[in-house]
Amino acid sequence: MAALVDIGVNLTHAAFDADRPQVIERAIAAGVSTLILTGTTVEESQKAITLARQYPDILYSTAGVHPHDVKHCDLQTIPRLRELAAHPPVVAIGECGLDFNRHYSPRPEQEYWFEAQLQLACDLGLPVFLHERDAHVRFLEILKPYRDRLVAGVVHCFTGSEAELKAYLDWDLHIGITGWICDERRGLHLQELVRSIPLDRLMLETDAPYLTPRTLRPKPKGGRNEPAFLPHVLQTVAHSLDQAPEAVAHTTTQTARQFFRLPEYQVPQG
Repeated sequence: MAALVDIGVNLTHAAFDADRPQVIERAIAAGVSTLILTGTTVEESQKAITLARQYPDILYSTAGVHPHDVKHCDLQTIPRLRELAAHPPVVAIGECGLDFNRHYSPRPEQEYWFEAQLQLACDLGLPVFLHERDAHVRFLEILKPYRDRLVAGVVHCFTGSEAELKAYLDWDLHIGITGWICDERRGLHLQELVRSIPLDRLMLETDAPYLTPRTLRPKPKGGRNEPAFLPHVLQTVAHSLDQAPEAVAHTTTQTARQFFRLPEYQVPQG
């Protein structure tokens, strides 16, 4: 089976403080050869870069500020992100976008800093790792003037409607699918919608430690998700597509490597 790429892992989260090296080892043993660590604040982006440097060619990172956290942004935020983005592990700007579901940051601040990070991605020629929840219309309004200048963008952890998916695909955006697709309470519609995503636009992610697949057996201790569980997401996606897991693994991995401009995976020797 192709070596999988987990395009969204919150590996700097405190949930991994006790066993982070073992989490990485389990991921590799499970066939998840590459992890993209998500930057959610300037500080967490720095931590992700520091961690990624310890595992070259295995860990990469993004640099950005999540909409929940933009209330803490200041005049130094974009200059600092620009500096962080110059480090080799960084392969995208984000996680950035809009979240009108929880409103941890005021809407005007979310919109301002989303636009600022889109401009940064355009300036640097980097793809964007996008977050959108309950904000589809405004999200597209802000994204529209930047789309032609962005090299690429992925809507991380897509959970939306058929109409929303069509709009993102029409805008040539990539789609990230998480363990949400395994949730019988709220994710069954994704098992149908995933059929509409071209394989050269589909990528897989855990969003660990969040979104543990509900169908995972045995259930992990404490309910924590980790990148070693990505093959379980793959199995559900492959079943939904009526395709062999090996085929979906190969295409989604190739898509992720092209999107983030990663080097070809080299099978370890020995």
